[in-house]
Amino acid sequence: MGLSVIIYNAGIRLYRLGVGAAALMGNKKAKKWIDGRRNVWASLGGAMEGAGKVVWVHAASLGEFEQGRPVMEAIRLQYPDYKLLLTFFSPSGYEVRKDYKGADYVCYLPLDTHTNARRFVKTVNPALSIFIKYEFWYHYLEALRHYQAPVLLISGIFRPGQVFFKSYGGMFRKLLRQMEHIFLQNRDSVALLQNIGVQHVTLAGDTRFDRVWELQKHPLELPLIAQFCRDQRVLVAGSTWDDDEAVLEEWWQAVPEGHHRLLIIAPHEISDSHIARLKERFPGSVSYSALAAGNEAQAAKVLIIDNVGMLSALYRYADITFVGGGFGKDGIHNLLEPAAYSKPVIIGPVYHKFHEAIMLVELGGAMVITNAQTLQTTVAMLENAEKYGQKASIAGRFIEDNQGATERIMHYIQEKRFLTIV
Repeated sequence: MGLSVIIYNAGIRLYRLGVGAAALMGNKKAKKWIDGRRNVWASLGGAMEGAGKVVWVHAASLGEFEQGRPVMEAIRLQYPDYKLLLTFFSPSGYEVRKDYKGADYVCYLPLDTHTNARRFVKTVNPALSIFIKYEFWYHYLEALRHYQAPVLLISGIFRPGQVFFKSYGGMFRKLLRQMEHIFLQNRDSVALLQNIGVQHVTLAGDTRFDRVWELQKHPLELPLIAQFCRDQRVLVAGSTWDDDEAVLEEWWQAVPEGHHRLLIIAPHEISDSHIARLKERFPGSVSYSALAAGNEAQAAKVLIIDNVGMLSALYRYADITFVGGGFGKDGIHNLLEPAAYSKPVIIGPVYHKFHEAIMLVELGGAMVITNAQTLQTTVAMLENAEKYGQKASIAGRFIEDNQGATERIMHYIQEKRFLTIV
């Protein structure tokens, strides 16, 4: 066993200890991470017994799931005899999609140890494994190689600062070379991998474009939202964090009396305490659950969404959208969903990790703000019908022009005959 593997194993064990300590101290997410893995072996063994041919798809969290979803649905349609196993690393993905009907079984991925990985791959015996974007678990990929199970990486994206491109990154470069094929989002990623000798790559694009394009083609009706909006101008702010909400609060307080604009906020965190904090920030606001219960809300101009799963459909009711996360260290959330509905998108300044955001900002379909004053200026600019039309058109065309990643991946799977049609 090499030194790099020893260090990696130590890091995995320290991570497990850290999560366990956080769970004991009351961290809810850490507790879900621990509890969700307690019975995984028993339930996985039962699910896989007699399952036949299996395709394993692994996503880190919810965003990666959305990237994998179009491919899963295409596999389900074209290869109905195969069972689909979907695994998550993070509770934020598993808890939202544990009942996803497009998979035959959904579970947490056990911790990446040599024993766990060998046991998992032997139990599942996947005909094909698909990892999404940036999941590179050493022991799982080694176990898949050991059992000669082909692995694809889809919607991959790489940056110069990653471990693969460091002098000490040989262990991880080896993992990339062992994969059957790597489908990448952008040309920079292609160049980075080819420069380290990884040639089995394809510039396929991001599968999320296919997902959001399908969403806008078959829009979900939200009657209560339509009733609340009542033909007014509406700004929908999605996946907001506290820093985003502080900017929105300051902007909203400066909006003149008698204005005809409504605000809908779908926060990333929907705990009771956070919803209560939002109601304090926006006096006179109403929650979606109260609206659904029939509480009077005709005078309300701010609606707070206190559930999960509505946001992608919610954006279609906006004239302007605000995507949260751009004032935090991790950066913005998914701006493709509002763009798919041809809505101008406003984001915070932390977006440079996201290729699609960089592209849409450069094109002019997304606008970057830094505070409440620049938000006010941007919203005022979009009151001009001509400028609004230009921004909206750019956003919608951006989605339409970047479709096709799922088709490219499926063509490769068909060509290589990893899966067969009975």
